[in-house]
Amino acid sequence: MKVAIIKYNAGNIQSVTFALERLGITPVITDNSEEIQQADKVIFPGVGEASSAMKYLKNANLDQVICSLKQPTLGICLGMQLMCKHTEEGNAECLGIFDSTVKLFNKENNLKVPQIGWNTIFNYRSELFKGIKEKEYMYFVHSYYVEKYQETIATTNYGVEYSSAIQKNNFYAVQFHPEKSSEAGQTLLSNFLNI
Repeated sequence: MKVAIIKYNAGNIQSVTFALERLGITPVITDNSEEIQQADKVIFPGVGEASSAMKYLKNANLDQVICSLKQPTLGICLGMQLMCKHTEEGNAECLGIFDSTVKLFNKENNLKVPQIGWNTIFNYRSELFKGIKEKEYMYFVHSYYVEKYQETIATTNYGVEYSSAIQKNNFYAVQFHPEKSSEAGQTLLSNFLNI
């Protein structure tokens, strides 16, 4: 199976690569359109700032490549947020795969922003979570969140109940870092590879 990790200027690519290698997969790390389109599975990771990441994707024509993908594609963290319609971070228009908005956590409720650390996910409804127990802990690092809406397939609470995972057709996305989420995260990556 050929798995492509999209290479761009915002990445936690190394840790995703190690997680896949633990599952017996050696991914291709690439910004080449053809290689991405020919892969069986595509992973779109991300750590960084949304508006500069979107500029980079547009300049490299990767925005069009990602939107045109027909194979199972998994966005992680910033990757998930960039797959949405709009983000408050840098007031950026994003890829628009998901019809949702990315908002900044409200710091007024004594919330520490960014949210860093383990938090529970619940209300699963996707093959992505097969074999993962309800209220499992996953590892999060983020200041912005995707609102809960009809394409939400898992939620998390941090001052507000928000989307910790979303899905539309062949596109899946998670706000947490499965590659840093111990056995549950490995299970999720394995489930994605088996879709």
